[in-house]
Amino acid sequence: MIYWAVFIAFIVLFVLSWFRVLREYERAVVFLLGRFWKVKGPGLIIIVPIIQQMVRVDLRTIVMDVPTQDVISHDNVSVKVNAVVYFRVIEPRNAIIQVEHFLEATSQLAQTTLRSVLGQHDLDEMLSERDKLNQHIQQILDQHTDAWGIKVSNVEIKHVDIDESMIRAIAKQAEAERDRRAKVIHAEGEQQASHKLLEAARILAQQPQALQLRYLQTLTEIAGERSSTIVFPLPIDILASVTKLINKSTE
Repeated sequence: MIYWAVFIAFIVLFVLSWFRVLREYERAVVFLLGRFWKVKGPGLIIIVPIIQQMVRVDLRTIVMDVPTQDVISHDNVSVKVNAVVYFRVIEPRNAIIQVEHFLEATSQLAQTTLRSVLGQHDLDEMLSERDKLNQHIQQILDQHTDAWGIKVSNVEIKHVDIDESMIRAIAKQAEAERDRRAKVIHAEGEQQASHKLLEAARILAQQPQALQLRYLQTLTEIAGERSSTIVFPLPIDILASVTKLINKSTE
């Protein structure tokens, strides 16, 4: 009786070992005598021991931290850059058959792509156009991992570390750029003012009476300031006009 009980228990355990339970985010890549058979899951599946083998694959989005990479920019500046990559498996069969250890392969590809892409850009672009670089790296990774059944959804550059000497040089460059812009704005203002003055002079030249009125207005404004005595030359044509008015009044 004991032998029969042991035998029955062995048979029950052997049959139970055929069953596997896969979660909603898991799939099983099943091989039959070493050859790919099918992808199973989720839920309860049956795997015949010895004849069949399975490999579990997680379909959730994987967050992979790319280690800090030493990058030399296009303008020969040495920086340290690290990033994070978001990807997930969309074809479990290819992720197991087409590449060995797809996690490690994706990590190595992300590191080399990060160095290659950033090495083609200047330091200013790394600091100011990060979104553009993220998209470029993501497109390259997604293109290369497509054959592995992997979809790279996003890449984010986290830190761009620069030497202390380079930080001081960048600060000087930024200050020089601000001075240049201030001088350009001042020169543009002078140019616009000169155009307006030239236009006003042309209008006044066409109307001598307006010029005389402006002259008298200026005299009135100066006369209101009692801080000093101002000698203002009086045009001859104004004196002639005043003389004509006096003569007309005396006639």
